[in-house]
Amino acid sequence: MFIRRKITEELKILSNEFPVVAILGPRQSGKTTLSGKVFPNHRYVSLEDPDEREFATLDPRGFLNKYNRKVIIDEIQYCPELFSYLQGVIDNQKETGSFIITGSENYLMNEKISQSLAGRVGLATLLPFSFTELKAYKKSYSVNDLMFAGFYPPIYSRNIRPASFYSTYVHTYLERDVRKISQITDFSRFIRFLKLLAGRTGQLLNKNALAIEAGISHTTIEKWLSVLETAYIIFRLQPWFKNFNKRVVKQPKIYFYDTGLVSYLLGMRNKHEIETHYLRGNIFENFVISELAKENFNRGHMFGFWFWRNNHNNEIDLIIEAGKENLAVEIKSGETFRSDFIKSLTQWSQLSNTPAKNMFVVYGGDKSMTFKDINILEWKNASSVLD
Repeated sequence: MFIRRKITEELKILSNEFPVVAILGPRQSGKTTLSGKVFPNHRYVSLEDPDEREFATLDPRGFLNKYNRKVIIDEIQYCPELFSYLQGVIDNQKETGSFIITGSENYLMNEKISQSLAGRVGLATLLPFSFTELKAYKKSYSVNDLMFAGFYPPIYSRNIRPASFYSTYVHTYLERDVRKISQITDFSRFIRFLKLLAGRTGQLLNKNALAIEAGISHTTIEKWLSVLETAYIIFRLQPWFKNFNKRVVKQPKIYFYDTGLVSYLLGMRNKHEIETHYLRGNIFENFVISELAKENFNRGHMFGFWFWRNNHNNEIDLIIEAGKENLAVEIKSGETFRSDFIKSLTQWSQLSNTPAKNMFVVYGGDKSMTFKDINILEWKNASSVLD
């Protein structure tokens, strides 16, 4: 069963605006399937094919003469040399939607590549399924089911057990990609680092403490974090930049794009273990923020995401910079709403003059409401924060 992806309309719009549309995202998030569905009249070539990759690498002009328009070039990160040649082709054609390129690596982080495509590429990021996409496939999911299983399409399309999927994902796709990106030789130590990182999800990132526990240098920590960001495994949520009282934390918080991978790295092997896990609140927070990140990408908003915390541990879990307005979101895993859930939001409102209509609590219950004019959302409606 093909589950319609919410980013489909954004892709169609981008294809009418730019000569190149880049669909980026982690491996197994559905980029190949989606590009074929949205652009059925485009030819398809994958640079994972050794012959095609050799052709593109050794003779980029010949490759682009063969695939010169209306083509999907899958996993283009295998041949970064193509980008500079692609620039000349699209400048001569002046045709929108001619090239659809996909990549499991954020190659636009490379300054030379981003310069080659500047003004010529419409960028879309495809993450694994969102809850709103998945509920069209099956109407009933518990939040524990979703936090444990995660959202990667093969788990649902091929009915793969989450533990089996993530074991394969880590030891094939991830290992191959991180070795390619960073020439990491001691992958077992890298996996230990990844597991330690999973244990810090939703927490401030203390690189010094992490380096000591992982037994690696501070420089290596930063290098490996960048590798995981490039491969769309993690993201850093930066602190809100407006220092209202000059006493705010400066460290980012760490999150994974998929909680199923977090659960696997933490050693959970069935959904019942997450119910009593000591990090359940952190995983729930990661779940909500990653869902909002997916919604942000799917709608083409590109809103800025931040958090705020001062030195008295007053905190807002998520601040969304939505144009001229800022939205404040508190995340609570409890299933029963309590009035103290809005405590931080009330403090934030006084500090920032944020109106109640722009403040939200997303909690683990099953009833949405308003309380003192603040929006209280059940977890299933988290995406409505961006409505």
